[in-house]
Amino acid sequence: MQIKIKDLEFETIIGILDLERVEEQKVRINCTIEYDYDQEFLNYAEVAAHLQKEMKEKKFELIEEALLSLKNSLKTEFPLIKNLTLEISKPDILPNCEVSLSESFIF
Repeated sequence: MQIKIKDLEFETIIGILDLERVEEQKVRINCTIEYDYDQEFLNYAEVAAHLQKEMKEKKFELIEEALLSLKNSLKTEFPLIKNLTLEISKPDILPNCEVSLSESFIF
């Protein structure tokens, strides 16, 4: 099975610039999870809530750090995950484009 969470959007502290450390900014997360369904399922609402909670609590400086931390916490919280693709975007950081980083993980 494959779960896709598209355009999960919220505001959080993320970044290394002085302003980014005190003012929340919009982030957007896209996530694809693959798992084997056999009588046990992954609750996508819990996954989305977990992503948002981790980002808001940890206040990452780098998107790279956020990707790796989310990978680890998702695998711990949801051990059924076999493959994971995460993309974190900062849609408003530059005036003329959206910036994002992504990574795929195989467990």
